[in-house]
Amino acid sequence: MMYTKDWTKVSRPTEKIERMEAFFAGHGFSPHRHDTYALGITLNGVHSFSYRKSMRHSLPGNAVVIHPDELHDGEAGTEAGFHYKILYLSPEIIQQVLGGKPLPFIADGISSDPRIVSAISNLLTDLDGLLDSLEEEDGIYEIAQALSDVSGQKTRRKKVNYRSAELARQFMLDAADEVVTMDRLEQVSETDRWSLSRDFRALFGTSPYRYLTLRRLDKAKAMINSGMALVDVAAACGFADQSHMTHHFSKTYGLPPGRWLDLMLRN
Repeated sequence: MMYTKDWTKVSRPTEKIERMEAFFAGHGFSPHRHDTYALGITLNGVHSFSYRKSMRHSLPGNAVVIHPDELHDGEAGTEAGFHYKILYLSPEIIQQVLGGKPLPFIADGISSDPRIVSAISNLLTDLDGLLDSLEEEDGIYEIAQALSDVSGQKTRRKKVNYRSAELARQFMLDAADEVVTMDRLEQVSETDRWSLSRDFRALFGTSPYRYLTLRRLDKAKAMINSGMALVDVAAACGFADQSHMTHHFSKTYGLPPGRWLDLMLRN
């Protein structure tokens, strides 16, 4: 089917996965980064994006694998536009399978490896239906294993402190509306700030500060989608003001809040 106008279709999220299908005729997203894996399948057209200082071009049947916290954008590589499905999976969910190993990294941002393509496709087959819980768990396991196998990390850094990083992560989830300092995180995690910062990045793909900011943006998205005024959302989510929230929102999702909401309302 040929499309001419931009559209998005968002599946009902579960506690572990967000899924989306979209078409963009030209420009899709400005440069942005988020702290989840973005795992997509190009269905039609050429999905072009800047990633790690190079332009990538995903063709139909390819998997797009964006590592957490890597800057990227998105645009059509031809006048035909590009059509894709994508899911977002947090590093902490991947860690439930990997058990504290450094996160898998696919350097090119694109893979044609059948293990990765199949594992991602299995969770994107039917965006209209709800995922069975066992189906979801199996799918997550397959994705984590495929990424780990294909990334083939031959060198390992010294052992990371998963317990301390997880204690810090859980504390930030519980304290999302409070002022969080590294002094407090040191106390909670029972380790020094530099070890915590290093291990947190290795295990969860981003810094503690970015992780906290993105959890506040998760909350902001839900409030914006419910119709709350942006100025009220900013105050409720711990941002200094609406401009501060818009700045972080655009850096994370590649779209300002108003544009994002407009695309959501087209579903």
